[in-house]
Amino acid sequence: MKCPYCGHLEDKVVDSRSKREGAATRRRRQCLGCGRRFTTYEYIEAPLSVRKHDGRREPFNRSKLRHGVELALTKRTVSTEAVMKLVSEVEEECLKLEVPEVASSDIGAIVMKKLKSLDEVAYIRFASVYRRFEDAGEFRKELERM
Repeated sequence: MKCPYCGHLEDKVVDSRSKREGAATRRRRQCLGCGRRFTTYEYIEAPLSVRKHDGRREPFNRSKLRHGVELALTKRTVSTEAVMKLVSEVEEECLKLEVPEVASSDIGAIVMKKLKSLDEVAYIRFASVYRRFEDAGEFRKELERM
């Protein structure tokens, strides 16, 4: 594992813990180069595909999902752990559907539901992109529904 601080490629695992009912492993590592500690998470790769609005298909990508959530949470006080939990919950809900392919619109709806309970400002930001509001009136209606 490459150290995020110095780039050294060797480390030792100091602690390992199961997370999310065994669906993930949290590892605390110590770099053998600089001695600093960092945390990694390991997840089971699910054979899940995402069907995009334009008909394209691509593999489910946790990093892409996390990036979208983090954009919505820009300058909000939400912990990295809360973001990772949300991403894991979204992935788990997609896997529970027990289908090999999930529509991106379904993933967006799940993310919006989770964001609404986590941070309402992030919810509105995400919804404005996901629902593609055309004007301020549509945006205002969504705010009034909240």
